Amino acid sequence: MPSLPRKVIKGVVDGCQQSDCTLVRGETAEIPGLHAEGEYDLCGSAVGVVKKDKVIDGKNIVEGDILIGLPSSGFHSNGFSLATRVLEKSGLSLSDQLPINDGMTSTSIGEALMAPTAIYVKQVLEIIGNGGVKGLAHITDGGLNENIPRVLPSGLGAKIITGSWEVPPVFKWLQQVGNIDDAEMWRTFNMGIGMVLVVSAESADRIIQDTHGSNPAYRIGEVIQGKGVHYA
Repeated sequence: MPSLPRKVIKGVVDGCQQSDCTLVRGETAEIPGLHAEGEYDLCGSAVGVVKKDKVIDGKNIVEGDILIGLPSSGFHSNGFSLATRVLEKSGLSLSDQLPINDGMTSTSIGEALMAPTAIYVKQVLEIIGNGGVKGLAHITDGGLNENIPRVLPSGLGAKIITGSWEVPPVFKWLQQVGNIDDAEMWRTFNMGIGMVLVVSAESADRIIQDTHGSNPAYRIGEVIQGKGVHYA
């Protein structure tokens, strides 16, 4: 088994510190016929305990509750098949600068695609501790479309207010170069929102005001009658 690169070890340590978790064991694997020589998988999992009276299961969500979005740090490991096809179409390489004409961005395409996934543990726990949170949706594969409905009771849907947060430049570039319609972008990518909190209407302003600096939060929509996710 090859030794782990120093940058991989640092990444694991950083992740544990960001989530306030302790690494008690780990595992690597080599799979003959799938991994080339010198390649391996590095896998991890999380185990925790929630008190019965502290479980947040979405059962108390009602029409009019507010959706608060926490910004993503990038792709969060989702949508790479489509992103790769767009990159090939563009004729650019991972080392080329992301072609965004904002006068400020100086990030390579590779850095934008491989930005480490945001870890929300401490921020979310702090918000939950102040009350008002009824549901949580981690925005993974399937974007807002598929992940928000999983936390909503039957008969309820979500209205998302587009433009209520800044979509990261890399998503705008992908859509333009790949000529991808809005529906496909929302279905495939997180579009800059990595976690959604469903909160009571009376708690929303306080929660947003309490977030600041590098950990902002945005009011991105509300719970409505119906089903599915709708964009306005």
